Amino acid sequence: MGTIKLRKWDSAEHLKTDEDMALYLEACLEEGGDDAAFIARALGNIARAKGMTQLARETGLGRESLYKALSGEGNPSFATILKVVSALGIKLHAEVAPN
Repeated sequence: MGTIKLRKWDSAEHLKTDEDMALYLEACLEEGGDDAAFIARALGNIARAKGMTQLARETGLGRESLYKALSGEGNPSFATILKVVSALGIKLHAEVAPN
């Protein structure tokens, strides 16, 4: 019997379409609640799926600083988040939360 090799799950590998990415972010927003690091990490996964170099070009931000900001370890400004979301082609919207 052969050896089984395991590797770490990478969400970015499974985000193939723009719809996949939008649905993934929506699910993360619901699951993550007010955990900013969780949401930043989700955006980082989407960014890696789309291509971090292209995202850096479109946002005008450095690739390395994007990796750090969207790793869940960084603390990106809201302006950075808005630039990233816009460059990723994702639209944020608001709705009334249930009581």
